[in-house]
Amino acid sequence: MTLKHSYLVLSLILFTFVLPIATVHSEMLSVKGEKVNMRSGPGKSFPVVYEYGKGFPVMVITKKGDWVKVKDFEKDFGWIHKSLLIKKPQMVVKVSSRGKINIRSGPGTNYKRVGEAYYGVIFDSLFTKSGWVKVQHETGLTGWVKRDLLWGY
Repeated sequence: MTLKHSYLVLSLILFTFVLPIATVHSEMLSVKGEKVNMRSGPGKSFPVVYEYGKGFPVMVITKKGDWVKVKDFEKDFGWIHKSLLIKKPQMVVKVSSRGKINIRSGPGTNYKRVGEAYYGVIFDSLFTKSGWVKVQHETGLTGWVKRDLLWGY
């Protein structure tokens, strides 16, 4: 095997096995304040791209000084000051095609529906079991939602 072929094989291994594993374990944070600005760059002088509410989950892409570059569930990127982010398990409803999702009394479709939620609703993430997440809304509503209908941790 030539040196060129060795690099090709190593690259294929890296892209096939290592990178997908790294993306699965990305750091997740949540917005700490009520009205938090996501900016186009790492500083207050950069324009505001979006404004997020309390608990909104974001994925950390990189850090630069006191600023964190993040991605949200709609794949929008921007920068938030680190003092406005916390490590708290939060999830957001990511499915919009169905209009609303069911919140159930247990981890399965055979359990009673105790509520419903729409695209963009934020929940505290309490517990995960068999592809389901036990969640709690700020109103106190607690129940189970299918994991693939949510984004966050």
